[in-house]
Amino acid sequence: MMLMKPKSIKFINGHFSSISIDLNAIYASLIDRSTHIDHLRQIQAQIVTAGLQRSLYLGTKFVHACSNVGHVVYAREVFVAFDEPNVFLWNVFIRAHSRHGLFAEAVRLYRKMGVQGVSPDGFTFPPVLKSCGAVADLEAGRQTHARVVRLGIVRDAHVLDSVVSMYAKCGDMDRARQASDELGRWGRRSVVSWTALVSGFAQNGRPGEAWSVFCEMVRDSGVSSDSVALVSALKACADAEAVVRGRSVHARAIKSGLESESDLLVALTAMYAKCGDVWVSRQLFDVVPCPDLLLWNTMISGYAKNGHACEAVKLFDCMLSFGGAVKPDSITVRSAISAYAQLGSLELARWMENYIHESGFTDDAFINSALIDMYAKCGSIDLARVTFDRTCDKDVVVWSAMISGYGLHGQAREAFDLFHAMRLEAVKPNDVTFLGLLSACNHSGLVHEGLEYFHLMRAYAIEPRHPHYACIVDLLARAGRLNEAVDFVEGLPTEPPANVWGALLNACKVHGDVELGVRAASRVLMWDATNVGYYVQLSNVYASAGMWEEVDRVRVVMKGRGLSKDFGRSDLDIDGVVRSFGVGDESDPRHGEVVGVLGELEGMLREGWELVLDGNSLPLLCG
Repeated sequence: MMLMKPKSIKFINGHFSSISIDLNAIYASLIDRSTHIDHLRQIQAQIVTAGLQRSLYLGTKFVHACSNVGHVVYAREVFVAFDEPNVFLWNVFIRAHSRHGLFAEAVRLYRKMGVQGVSPDGFTFPPVLKSCGAVADLEAGRQTHARVVRLGIVRDAHVLDSVVSMYAKCGDMDRARQASDELGRWGRRSVVSWTALVSGFAQNGRPGEAWSVFCEMVRDSGVSSDSVALVSALKACADAEAVVRGRSVHARAIKSGLESESDLLVALTAMYAKCGDVWVSRQLFDVVPCPDLLLWNTMISGYAKNGHACEAVKLFDCMLSFGGAVKPDSITVRSAISAYAQLGSLELARWMENYIHESGFTDDAFINSALIDMYAKCGSIDLARVTFDRTCDKDVVVWSAMISGYGLHGQAREAFDLFHAMRLEAVKPNDVTFLGLLSACNHSGLVHEGLEYFHLMRAYAIEPRHPHYACIVDLLARAGRLNEAVDFVEGLPTEPPANVWGALLNACKVHGDVELGVRAASRVLMWDATNVGYYVQLSNVYASAGMWEEVDRVRVVMKGRGLSKDFGRSDLDIDGVVRSFGVGDESDPRHGEVVGVLGELEGMLREGWELVLDGNSLPLLCG
C-alpha cells in the first residue's frame, strides 16, 4: 500500500489553485481502510509529518484500527502520547483491551479514567461490565452498575444487557434477574439479556430456574433463541437429567436450522449422555466427519459415566488411531482411566499407565489421582500406593484418591494413618477425603470411628453432602443399629434423597425388618419411581420374611410400570481382550466352553474343594 502526502486543488475563475484542506478526513479514511499493522505505521508517519499527531479524532480512529488488526501494544503507544485523552479515546482504548481478553487491564483503565476526571458515557460501560464478569470481579461490577444509575443511563438497553450478563457471570443471579426484569418493564429485553439469564442460572447450578427462564423467553417474549441460549438450556436439562425437556430443545434447534453448529452439537451429545441415552449421543457424534477434541471428550466420558466401559475404551482406541489429527488431553485421559477402572483388568491398567508415561501426562495431579483410583478398583492397592508415593507435589486430590482406595479395600487403619500424615503435611482435607474415610469405616464396620470422622467435617467447615449421609446410614444399619439410622435420617437438615433411604432399605433386607423396609421403600420411590433396583430391594425384603404374596405384588407393580430387571453381565479380560458375557447370551463363540467350566466350578463347590491363594488354603463355599 503506497502512501503519498495528500494534496488538494481548487478551480477558481478558470485557474487551478492550491489550497489547504481537512487532512483529518483523508487520514481518517486511510485508517479505516487499513488491514495490516504496516499500513498503520506508514499512516502514522504521514500524520506526524503533517503535524497532526495531537489530533484526538485521529488518535481515536488509530487506536480502534490497531484493535481491529490485533495490535493492542501499538494502540497503547498511540494512547499514551496524549496528555489529556477525551472520553471517546478512553472508550476505544478500554474496548480494545476487553475485546482481546485483557479484562483485568480494562477494569484498571476504567478506574484510571475516573481518577483523571473523565466522565464515562453509555459506550464506556458495556466493555467494562463485560470485563468485570470475565474476571468475576463482583465488587467492581456493582460499583460500575451504581455509576450507571447515578449517570441516568438505566434505560440504555445495551448497557443493561451488559449489567445482566455481568451479574450472571459473577454468580449473583438475584441481581441479574432484577436487572433483566427492569429491562422487561420497558419492553426492551433482547436475546442477549435472555441468554445471559438462562446461561447464568445453568452455570450456577440452578437448572430449574434456567429452564423456567428459557420457557418464558420462548413463550412470552417473541425473541428467537440463538445457539447460545439453546446450549445453556441443554446444560440445564443435562444437570437435571431431564431428557424429555432436552428433546424439546433439540427439536427447536432443528427447526431453527442450528443443529449443525459445533457448540450446539457438543451440548446435545453431552445432554443425551448425561441423561443416560448414550446411543443417541453416539448417533450425533457419528454425524460429524472430523470431531474436535471437545466432542471426543464428551462422547468418551459419556460412555464411561454411564457404565459402558467397553465402548469408552474402544472409542479411546479409535481416537488414538485417528492419525494424530486430534490428540487426547487431560480430560480425555481421565475419562479413559475411569473406563479401564470399571473393566477391572490389571493388565489393561498397566497398559494405560505406560501410555500416560509415553504421552507426558505424568506430572498431572488429576491423572495421577485417577491412576490411583484405577489400580485400587483393579484390585492392586500396592500399585496404587506406588503411584501415590512417586507423585510429586501431592495435593488434596491425590491424598483423597489414596485414602479412598484404602477405604475400598477395607484397610481402615491404613486410611486413618494416611489421613494423619496428610494433616501433618498441612494439606487441608475436602469432602472427598472424608467420603473415603467414611467408606473405610463402613467396609470395616467401625461405627465409632465413622461417626467421629463425620463430626470432624465441621471442624474444617465442610458441609456434608448426600453421599456422606448415605454412608453413615449404611454404617449404622449394617451394624444392626437401625433405630439410630432412622433417627439420623429424620434429623437431617434437608429431605434426604433416594440414595440415603436406599441405604436403609438395603439394610432392612439383611436384618429382616419388613415394616421399616416398606417405609424406606415408600420414601425412596417418591424420589425415583423408575429405578428397578429399589423395587428389587423391596421384593427381597418381603422374600426374606417369607411374604410371597407381597413379592408378587411388587412384581405386578413393576410390570404395570413397564420396568424389568436388567440381565446380569460381566466383562472379563482374556489375554488382553475384554469379553462380555451376559445371562442367557449365547452369542459368544466360546459359550459352550464357558458353560462347561461353570459346571465344573459348581461341582467343585459342592464337593468342598479349597482354593490355594498365595500359599493359603481358602474353602470354596457354595451359596
